[in-house]
Amino acid sequence: QVEVVESGGGLVQSGGSLRLSCTASVSIFSIYNMGWYRQPPGKERELVALTTAGGGTVYGDSVQGRFTISRENAWKTVYLQMNSLKPEDTAVYYCNVQNVRTRADYWGQGTQVTVSS
Repeated sequence: QVEVVESGGGLVQSGGSLRLSCTASVSIFSIYNMGWYRQPPGKERELVALTTAGGGTVYGDSVQGRFTISRENAWKTVYLQMNSLKPEDTAVYYCNVQNVRTRADYWGQGTQVTVSS
């Protein structure tokens, strides 16, 4: 069973920054796509950012230019650097890990990010 653990959430003022981390207990980290998703209160879960096993990145329109996703394969960790945070970024942030060969994917338990105005 793969364990996915997020950390780094919290309360921050508008305009501030936070960095989220996600570590996955997988054997070959480099064959996994790693993504961050978020679910604002009363809304559906949406893609925030994705880093592929091949090294590509994808960002949601609302975070483009403010958030940066990166991965450290040696540490089996993916990061989400969030700058210029806005109240509308308030959500539970989830880490997703997907094996590109089997398509099996796994979710973390989520970490709360709250941005005050």
